[in-house]
Amino acid sequence: MALTAGIVGLPNVGKSTLFNAITKAGALAANYPFATIEPNVGVVEVPDERLTVLSNMYKPKRTIPAVCEFTDIAGLVKGASKGEGLGNQFLGNIRNCDAVLEVVRCFEDSNVIHVEGNVDPIRDAKIINLELIFSDLEAVEKRIVKIEKKAQSKIEDAPIEFALLKKIQAHLEKELPIRTLELDETETKYISSYGFLTSKPFMYVANIAEEYIAEPESDPMYCKLKEYAETTGSRCIAISAQIESELATLDSEERDLFLADYGVKEAGLNRLIRETYDLLGYATYFTTGPDECRAWTFKKGMLAPQCAGIIHTDFERGFIRAETVAYKDLIESGSMLKAREAGLVRQEGKDYVVQDGDIMLFKFNV
Repeated sequence: MALTAGIVGLPNVGKSTLFNAITKAGALAANYPFATIEPNVGVVEVPDERLTVLSNMYKPKRTIPAVCEFTDIAGLVKGASKGEGLGNQFLGNIRNCDAVLEVVRCFEDSNVIHVEGNVDPIRDAKIINLELIFSDLEAVEKRIVKIEKKAQSKIEDAPIEFALLKKIQAHLEKELPIRTLELDETETKYISSYGFLTSKPFMYVANIAEEYIAEPESDPMYCKLKEYAETTGSRCIAISAQIESELATLDSEERDLFLADYGVKEAGLNRLIRETYDLLGYATYFTTGPDECRAWTFKKGMLAPQCAGIIHTDFERGFIRAETVAYKDLIESGSMLKAREAGLVRQEGKDYVVQDGDIMLFKFNV
């Protein structure tokens, strides 16, 4: 499924270094503003221990993981909503993304310049937050002018849209992102068609000093950023982009030794990719067998026929049922045969909401 998470931030906060580590794509990472102009795009595998376990159980000819797409977007500066820096281009690139990851610098280094002169995570986070808010506010105000007369004349749905826009305008004027605004089902449908920047799922990525990677909660800058994230309806995760870029060049054995030296069990990128996958509203179901074990990406809330259609449109069109077992039940049983004997394999119909970790075999007829 082609959903994308955009990596944003002020210049020189570690965006491209992090992107390089995530994708190993070698995007330009330089110590000067706007080293990234055109967005770089990379598709990465989603780390999932469950797929490894299933692959060891079935020993298939091939194992195919789920993937997630990242876009590295040019650095933003104060005034971007008014065209400063690469303003309009930057905002346009964000608009094309389904979720936003903002890298915020939480480390001191005199050798790496800061566009604002010094390191202040909350100030930096607020700069981008406000620029996105200003951009949305401008779009709202332009739309209000266009439909005000229609709303007064009660033409079609104009009164509903006008009232919603005024509600959003008041919220944005309080310097609050749209994702923190309570909306009913009808309002939510309207929102999805606008493409507002601050309505997108958002996560702060604190780029911390390596001394804190074993215990991020002991980093005062990260803790402050995490508190701020909660007030903006956002997630927050800590990572050291420099450490992750070094890890990306090592083989698995060297990587394990490197992490052990720092007292860390898992690379931060694995957590970041999984968090991003979840932020996008993704979940995973599996298909298994001697030929292939595969993780399939689906949007949370999708029904069984829709998930079948991800494999092939014929599967959805001719859907009959889905033979389904939960991952935990299969592993505890030891095999599909034993799970079936224990009554843990279910026959699910068209109204079944697929759950993360389901192992599925679709029955169809076309």
